[in-house]
Amino acid sequence: MMIEEPRKIEGELGRAADRDPGDWAKVRDRFAQKAIGEGLVEISYEMHDSPFGPLLVAASGRGLVRVGLAAENEQHVLEGISKHLSPLIVRVPRSDTESARRQLDEYFDGRRRKFDLSLDWSLAHGFRREVLLATERIPYGETRSYFDLADEAGSPRAVRAAGSALANNPLPIVVPCHRVLRADGQVGSYLGGSSMKRDLLSLEDSGNRNQAA
Repeated sequence: MMIEEPRKIEGELGRAADRDPGDWAKVRDRFAQKAIGEGLVEISYEMHDSPFGPLLVAASGRGLVRVGLAAENEQHVLEGISKHLSPLIVRVPRSDTESARRQLDEYFDGRRRKFDLSLDWSLAHGFRREVLLATERIPYGETRSYFDLADEAGSPRAVRAAGSALANNPLPIVVPCHRVLRADGQVGSYLGGSSMKRDLLSLEDSGNRNQAA
């Protein structure tokens, strides 16, 4: 659960909006920057519409730290951030969340092949982080197997552990775990659902064909 201070911040935002209902976005941004500057907010997040439903996009002062898919429960995602990182969370814009939202739109529109974002890896540790770092390097439109990722992370026998790391990827889409397939070429499981995984792969395949045309 979020602690009282972020609730107080959101209450102040609501009152500010009531005082100036015609310019809510400007009021929210001004108050958010003040709260961040005073250290009242350590993790900020926004909800972002996508072709796959609403995404939760969260950032710390070090960069993008969490992308929650529509299949995940928003409150559950926030509670996980609170437990593992900081309870000082509030729904306000930040430069990192704004950049992530813009680049996600460009990716879904087929106009971006690689994300250019600062990433905060605080939610991934040890071997899991190594697997995700290897996953981040998979080129757009290409795929790897779970064995490939385990091998690149330095433990070729740890295929199951690699699968667990990918299943718990805190930055899906941006760190493209959808590009990792089973040894038989089947898509396998995906937090957003196997159909979303297929659609993401299809989007990238189409992008590669359009570039080659």
